Amino acid sequence: MNSTTPSESRKARAARRAGEFPPAPEPLAVPVFDSHTHLDITVHEAGVPGGATAGDPVEALIGAAAKSGVDRLLQVGVDVASSRWGAELAARHPAVLAAVALHPNEAPRLSDLDAALREIEALAAEPRVRGVGETGLDTFRTGDEGRAAQEHSFRAHIAIAKRYAKPLIIHDRDAHADVLRVLDSEGAPDVVVLHCFSGDAEFAAECVRRGYLLSFAGTVTFASATGLREAAALTPPEQMLVETDAPYLTPVPYRGRPNASYLIPLTMRALAGTTGTDLDTLCAAVSANGERAFGPWR
Repeated sequence: MNSTTPSESRKARAARRAGEFPPAPEPLAVPVFDSHTHLDITVHEAGVPGGATAGDPVEALIGAAAKSGVDRLLQVGVDVASSRWGAELAARHPAVLAAVALHPNEAPRLSDLDAALREIEALAAEPRVRGVGETGLDTFRTGDEGRAAQEHSFRAHIAIAKRYAKPLIIHDRDAHADVLRVLDSEGAPDVVVLHCFSGDAEFAAECVRRGYLLSFAGTVTFASATGLREAAALTPPEQMLVETDAPYLTPVPYRGRPNASYLIPLTMRALAGTTGTDLDTLCAAVSANGERAFGPWR
C-alpha cells in the first residue's frame, strides 16, 4: 500500500469510480494466491465488482478472485484496527491468511507507538496470522521529522517476525539502501518479502542474492516500468510472488480503475511474458512459494 490515508483527491476518485471495476480476465488454469491485498480498504473505497450491494462484500471479492484462479489471499494490515480485522477474517475464512503491522507512514503519527507495537505483537501470535507487515521505510511520503519513528517501528517489526518465526513483509518506497541497512543491522528473519517490488535490476539482484522473495504488482505492466521488468526478468521463479495491493496499482489496460484479486491473471501473464516462462509453470512456482513462505491456507 502506498499510503495509509488516501488524499482527498483519491477519496473523490474512489467515490466516482465505485463499482467501475474492470471486466474479469481469462481465468488461470493453475491457481495462484494474492500475496498482498487490502480487502477492507477495497470495500471502503471502491465497493465490489459490478457494484453489488447485496450480501457480504468481502465474500464477493473472495468469490470473484476464486473464479479467476486466485484461490488464496493474504490480507495485510496497516494499523492496529485493520490488523485486528484481518486476523479475525482469517480465523473464520479458509481462503484468507493475515499479516499484521503498522504501515511505515502510520508510525510517526501515533502518540504511543510502543503501545501500538505491543498490540501488533499480540496479534502476530495468532495461528492464522502468517506474516508481519507491511512494515518498512518510506521516504516519499514521510519527511525527515518522521524517519526516526519509522525506523524504530521497522526494527520492532523485524524483532516480532523473528520471535514468532513469521515472514516479514516490507514496504519500501525510495528507501532501498536504508531497508537493507536495517535488515543487516538487525539480522533478517528467515523469510523476507519485498512487497510491491519497486527497485531496478541491481537492487533485485541484491535481494535475490540474500534469498528474499520479490512480490510484483500491477506496476510491472506499466509502460514506464522498464527497470521493473528488468528486475522481474532476473528474479528466479522460486523467489517470485504476485500481488495486487488492491485497491491500488491496477494492471494495464485498466490502470486508474479499482484493483482486486480477481485481476491477478493480468499481472501473471505479464510476468510470464517478461520472464519467458510458461504461464502454468510460473503459476505453479508462485503458488508453491506462497505455501512455503506462509504455510497452508487450509
